[in-house]
Formats: sequence, C-alpha cells, structure tokens
Amino acid sequence: MPMGSIVVLGGGGFVGRHIVSKLVSDGYRVIVPTRRREAAKHLIVLPTVDVVEEDIHDPKVLERLFDGCEAVVNLVGIISESGRGTFDRVHVELTRKVIAACHNARVPRLLHMSALGASADAPSDYLKSKAAAEAMVAASGLKWTIFRPSVIFGHEDRFLNLFARLARVAPVVALAAPQARFQPVYVADVAHCFVRSINDEITFGGRYELCGPKVYTLKQLVTYVGEISGAVRPVFTMGPALSTLMASVLERLPGKILTRDNLASMRKDNVCDCPFPAVFGLAPTALESVAPSYLSPGAQRSPFDHYRAESGR
Repeated sequence: MPMGSIVVLGGGGFVGRHIVSKLVSDGYRVIVPTRRREAAKHLIVLPTVDVVEEDIHDPKVLERLFDGCEAVVNLVGIISESGRGTFDRVHVELTRKVIAACHNARVPRLLHMSALGASADAPSDYLKSKAAAEAMVAASGLKWTIFRPSVIFGHEDRFLNLFARLARVAPVVALAAPQARFQPVYVADVAHCFVRSINDEITFGGRYELCGPKVYTLKQLVTYVGEISGAVRPVFTMGPALSTLMASVLERLPGKILTRDNLASMRKDNVCDCPFPAVFGLAPTALESVAPSYLSPGAQRSPFDHYRAESGR
C-alpha cells in the first residue's frame, strides 16, 4: 500500500540523496525543493520523487510544500558562512520557519539533522547555531527526532575525498589540528536511521548520536586516505598558532577548505559517548569496508563512478 508524502529539505545534497533513495525504495512519495532543478537531476529519474524549484526561505512556500504531507525532513546546513548564507539564517531562522510551517500545514512529524557536539557553550559558531536550532525543535510541540552524526563518509563525501585530492596534487600535506578526533559514520547508515524513525513512536522526542565503530585522529584519517588512494605523502602537522594562521588564509579563498570556525569546532572531540542506538537495529559500517571502493586508484579510474554518483550509490 502506498505510503504518505515526505518533504526533504536539502534532499539534493550528499546525505539527502541517500535518504530520498531509501524513502523511494520504502514506497514513499518524496518532494525535494531546490533552488535549481538541474542541480538535483540525479533525483529526477527516481520514481515517486518530485523535484521542484522553490525558495525554502519563504514561509508561504514552505507551508504550501508541507500541505498534506506526513513528515518533513530538514537536512539543510552549511559548515562555513558566505554572503547571505550565515549560520543564523540557514540553521536557526530556517528551522524556525520550518516549525511554523509544520504547524500551519498540520504536519505532525519533523526529523532534524543537527551535529555531534552541538551545544550553547560550544567553541564554534557552527556548533552554537546547531544547538539553537535543536532547542527550537525540542520546544516545537511536534513529534520530532534529532540526529547528531559525526563526520559522514561515502562515495560523494567532501571529507575523505578532499584529502584524497590534496594527496594526489601536493608533495606534502600540511595539516591543521592533527590530533582532532572523529568517529566517521557511513552515509547509508545515517539514511537508514532517518527513514526507520519516521513512523517509529519510540524515536519521537529522541536525540540520537550517530557514529561509526572506530575513533581516529585527523592525522590517522589523512594517512589512511593516502595509503588507500595510492598517494602516500608526508604529513606536516601544525600546532595551534600555525593552524590558526593557515585557516585565516584558506577561509579567504574560493571554496573555503578550512575556516577558523571549522578549526574551533575541531577543538571538541567529534566522537560518541555511547554505542550506536539499538533502536535502529543496525551495526554501524566500518570505514575500512567502504572507503577503498571509492578512494583506491582502481576506483578512481572506474567508468562507473559517474553512474554511482548519479544514482546516489
């Protein structure tokens, strides 16, 4: 029997495409609003997905999109600010508008993407804004669930792939915050948790930290990426002063590979204090079982990479 409609804000992104694909396979109709339909063309080919060009920052647009829907998934987020794309506008103000539109459109269920380490006294503006959004969701009166993942890895990630690209072009990798600790979680596992929770009343009002099975320092991750990508490079590690100087330079360049706010976030360990939530019936996937499939030299030359990216696999 066909299930209800789900609006996925941020559905065209790295995590979003996996959640949308999983929703479709489970029988849901999915609505994905985007600024440019062409940017989400990898979703257009999926059955039961409507990709629509809309301004999600317009409260009236949100209310119209949400009308008649079973649930809303908010994945919208940025890791660095640029122009009008501030943490306050994207994380806080948009969340406020989403909550209001859910109430006005009588949508009872809201699933919200936050970040591991979010707190009002966090060391970075990014994490503080995520905490502010969490507080609004928790006070919304909706049937909400909040997810707080560590860094997410997968074929199209912007984390491990970034280090692989740097290793291929640079004779030495200069690394800020080398002892920062992460517990990477696989994107398909995150998607599973989101979709599994939609109709699971046990998860209503829950905040779930999502991490993989192993903790790594940033230096260990960069070294591992070099080894499996066939581009082993010396890693030059920098102390706090040099790291801050490097970030202050990089944040002024196109792409903003690293900002001082990113650096501040890494002062707080990005690891879980508890096992993977048993409610989702899943053992988290090991990084080593997936990363070689998209970072190894053979994978880089594979003619199927394009099709994997387009299908979200």
